[in-house]
Amino acid sequence: MTEVATPARRVALDALISVSRGGPTLAQRLAQPDVEALSSRDRAFLHELVLGTLRTRGSLDHALAACLDQPLARLDRPLREILRLGAHQLLHLRVPARAAVHESVELAHALAPRASGLVNAVLRKLAATGAPRFPEPLADPLAWLTTEGSLPEWLARRWMQRLGPERAVARARALLAPPPLVFRLNPRHADAMEKLASAGVDPEPLRVPGAWTGRQAPQSLAMDGVLYVQDQGAQLVAQLAAVPGKLLDACAAPGGKSTLMADLVAGRGWVAAGEASLPRLASLAALARRWGCDNLLVVAADAQRPPFRGAFDGVLLDAPCSGLGTLGRHPDIRWRTEPDDLLRHRDRQRALLGSLAPLVKAGGRLTYSTCSTEPEENEQVLGPFLADHPHFVPAPLPAWAAAFRDGDLVRTSPERDGGDGFTCAVLERRLL
Repeated sequence: MTEVATPARRVALDALISVSRGGPTLAQRLAQPDVEALSSRDRAFLHELVLGTLRTRGSLDHALAACLDQPLARLDRPLREILRLGAHQLLHLRVPARAAVHESVELAHALAPRASGLVNAVLRKLAATGAPRFPEPLADPLAWLTTEGSLPEWLARRWMQRLGPERAVARARALLAPPPLVFRLNPRHADAMEKLASAGVDPEPLRVPGAWTGRQAPQSLAMDGVLYVQDQGAQLVAQLAAVPGKLLDACAAPGGKSTLMADLVAGRGWVAAGEASLPRLASLAALARRWGCDNLLVVAADAQRPPFRGAFDGVLLDAPCSGLGTLGRHPDIRWRTEPDDLLRHRDRQRALLGSLAPLVKAGGRLTYSTCSTEPEENEQVLGPFLADHPHFVPAPLPAWAAAFRDGDLVRTSPERDGGDGFTCAVLERRLL
């Protein structure tokens, strides 16, 4: 009887091929029915297979190159992904070598039958020899960044030039690891800390007020609206955007910042959470109901053509961006982003910011943020905006934000703070 690869590996391979072809984002792919149909154990294994393979693809390619007689890039796409998936199991997971090789060969039988012998030979050789030596990060930082650091060459060169070799290596190293678990608590659950303790969670506070980290956080507590998993950088943005009065979160889905802003101004204001995508709007509304916000209004709205009349005390534009600050959380972004994408995002962000600025009342606050640290999506958006809108000036910041200040911007850095790299500018519209 013909053997077949396990369901988790088959779905993992399909997801990797989809990412390499520029298909749906990894988050979208992992929300498909074939993933939901897996057992909880298989889903966990699938996530480790896919996220781990994408996160360490540079090092996997370096290891496979030592076992191949031809460049990996010359192989057909399905074959490349089969080899990467097998190599990840051999080098990074506690999967017996025999099982990793056998399952990879079965995947080849289904998608690239003529190459099953090659898969068998290459992975057996890798199992026998192990990973080759990687370049030294101090002696040859670019070579390290593109192999063990697992960055595409264009991004490695960019960070080398912009951050310097030492910091570029530190950032890449930080983004190789899964991000730390960070969450906040629902103020409507007075016993939230007791529930955490009962679940065996011993949270530690972070620098951003209300942000906690811990080794685990049971999903049941999130589903019950007791806690919300949210990176420290995202919480920082919402904290700075929340001022008393009428607030607008212009690109609000999935809703984490909107609900936090609503919590922070409870009794002193309300938040309109605008979103153009109807499916994302439905998810946002579901979160608002689960979280219990009664001062959050979910609105179908396009931030480039905002349908609002009158002025807001505060407007947040958490702009659509490359997401290059979230490579640890979304490792597919490092392989699907190209340099021209930054310019495309920049132009859209400039248009969005210009559309929303008139909605800020005199004396009000405009907060601009991205989950990226690249200058095209931050300095190159804000510089022209401030030149064209001299009535907007940097707003004063709370004392706790000083640790994240970078000139007129506020940033979180993966290598310094853990988690994602966020950039934020808080502007105030001067009274005329």
